[in-house]
Amino acid sequence: MDPPADDSVYLYFMLKSVVAAVLAASLLLTGLQRAGEADAAPGYPAGPVTMTAGANPGSGFDITIRAVVEALEKEKLVDVPLPVENRPGNIGADFLATMVEQYRGRDDQVSVTSLSMMMNQLRGLSPYGFRDVTMIARLITEYYIVVTDAQSPYRTLADVLTAVKADPTKVRVAAATDDQAPFDLLVAASGGDPATVAYVPFEGGGDQTNALLDGQIGVAIGGVSEFVDLVRAGELRALGVLSEERLPGLDVPTAREQNLDVTLSNWRGLYGPPGMPEYALAYWRDVLARMVQTPAWQQIAAQHQFTTTFMVGADLQTFLADTEADLHTALAVAGT
Repeated sequence: MDPPADDSVYLYFMLKSVVAAVLAASLLLTGLQRAGEADAAPGYPAGPVTMTAGANPGSGFDITIRAVVEALEKEKLVDVPLPVENRPGNIGADFLATMVEQYRGRDDQVSVTSLSMMMNQLRGLSPYGFRDVTMIARLITEYYIVVTDAQSPYRTLADVLTAVKADPTKVRVAAATDDQAPFDLLVAASGGDPATVAYVPFEGGGDQTNALLDGQIGVAIGGVSEFVDLVRAGELRALGVLSEERLPGLDVPTAREQNLDVTLSNWRGLYGPPGMPEYALAYWRDVLARMVQTPAWQQIAAQHQFTTTFMVGADLQTFLADTEADLHTALAVAGT
């Protein structure tokens, strides 16, 4: 297919419903107001609540759910154990199926999700989506970043994209299924064909990093939090971030600075099984609304380059529906 014009790339791939940092304060206020509308049942939770990441350690899911547990425990907001489990498989799709098919009505199961839930359903990788579970809250957004090994010959996004256009088979790109779309946009914006990219699928940043450092792949794309520590340590080189402006505390040029008019961010939040009791939903909305205001959470969010964009209730459902519609349009335009 012919690559979309720059204006189309910008128009469709901004995914306007997916957070802008400038809206964070107002969204947080809305979430706080709605979080207290229902009262949780007395005595809940009475036992452990399992917090599951449907991907490997080091993935964005894993980092996010562990950040939530760390903040809740540091601030003593939850009195029961919160064991974290990794249940990898198809970027969350396998555990999503477990949540829908085996945990219906339970009050002791919470998991993390993101744009990947929509991507998996739209691409036919999962029969389930956000309408099939109990969406608890959106917590954060983060931008996508392209990285390579510190010794790589690629020093800019242009270096990588030129190499892809010259011979796609020689550039192995590590990307989770849902992370392929932002790289497709970069290829399209540079005049290349996204259908030719040689993707190597991974469950998350931990696996991608190992493959980069072992020389198995040439470049990777994922959320900033998945790579930021090794970028700061000098073990990985960041080639570009898909944000509107450079991120604070991370001196990495944007794609726009490199004449690629592509910006894209990913949301992450928590969900429970279908039919999760109202008392449990109310409890988690309330405790998470308080958590995102705490010093512990704010410190963790800064460390991982998270932008806190808390949202619950009807606003969350509207956001999810709008984002899904935008993503459907983006995939159609990119031909993926």
